[in-house]
Amino acid sequence: MKHLLSLYDLSAGEIEEIFRLAEKLKKYVKEGVQHPMLKGKTLGMIFTKSSTRTRVSFEVGMYQLGGYALFLSAGDIQLGRGETVYDTAQVLSRYIDCIMIRTFKQSDVEDLARYGRIPVINGLTDLMHPCQILADLFTIYEQKGALKGLKLAYVGDGNNVANSLLHGCAKTGMDIAVASPRGFECDPKIISEARSDAELSGSRIVLTQDPEEAIKEADVVYTDTWVSMGQEAEKEERIKVFMPYQVNSRLFSLAKKDAIFLHCLPAYRGYEVTKEIIDGPRSAVFDEAENRLHVQKAIMVMLMGGGRI
Repeated sequence: MKHLLSLYDLSAGEIEEIFRLAEKLKKYVKEGVQHPMLKGKTLGMIFTKSSTRTRVSFEVGMYQLGGYALFLSAGDIQLGRGETVYDTAQVLSRYIDCIMIRTFKQSDVEDLARYGRIPVINGLTDLMHPCQILADLFTIYEQKGALKGLKLAYVGDGNNVANSLLHGCAKTGMDIAVASPRGFECDPKIISEARSDAELSGSRIVLTQDPEEAIKEADVVYTDTWVSMGQEAEKEERIKVFMPYQVNSRLFSLAKKDAIFLHCLPAYRGYEVTKEIIDGPRSAVFDEAENRLHVQKAIMVMLMGGGRI
C-alpha cells in the first residue's frame, strides 16, 4: 500500500492485514495499552465536505498513535481559493507525513497522490467511500466470524457507499446484491471492476431494482441516506422514488433470522430505515461507527511506516 484511494487498488491480502492490525489496535484501546506507533508523525486532514465520524475518528486515531492531526477546511488552505492541486500536493509533501481528504471529486484525491510525495487517504468522494467500507467489512467479520460465503444486501441509492461495497465484497469473496431504482444505479466502471474481482474471489454480484430480491436470505442488510450532501434540492423527489426501498420490519424479515443491519450514518429514521430496525437488537450501526477509528488507525500505521504489530 502506498495510498488508499479505492478498494479496487487493494489486494485481498492487504485488506486482511488491515483487519489484523485493527483487531490488535482495538484490543490495545480496550485494555488501556499505549501504542504510540506514529510518534512524531503528522496527518493533514483536508475537508471540503464536513463530517462527524471521519473527522473525529482520524483525529482521535492520530492522538492515540502518538501523532498529530491537522484540520484543514476549504477556507483554511489556498486549495479552496484556486491554488492548483499540484502546488498544494508539493507544498504539503514538505510539511506533513500523510494527507486524508474528504471532498467531492475523486480526481482531486488521485491528483494529490499523483503529484505529492506522501501517502493519500480517500476519506470520501462522491464516487467512493473506502474507509467506511473497510470498517463495515471489519464489523461483519467481528459479528459473523468470516466474510467469504456471506451475502450482503444493499438497498437504496447506488452512491459512493454502494460503489465501495461492490469493490469490498468482490475483493473479500462476499456475495452482494444491490437494489436501486432505475436511474440511481451504481457506477458502471465500478460494476465492471467488481465483476472482474468477483471472478477471482468467487463473489456473486446481483444488481436489481427489486429490494425484496436483494434482501432475500441476506446475512447483512445495509442502507444509506437517500439525500447526500449537495442533493438537498432533490429531497422531495428522492423521497418519492426511494420510499419503496425503505428498510422496515416487513422488508427486513426476508433476510436471514440472524441478519444484522448496517448504516454508515447519519441516518434519518422514518425514511431509509425505520426506528425498530436501526435501534433494534440486530442493528450493529454503533459498533460499525466505532470501528472507523480502529480500521483507520491500521491504515495510517501501514501507510506511514509505523511498523507491524
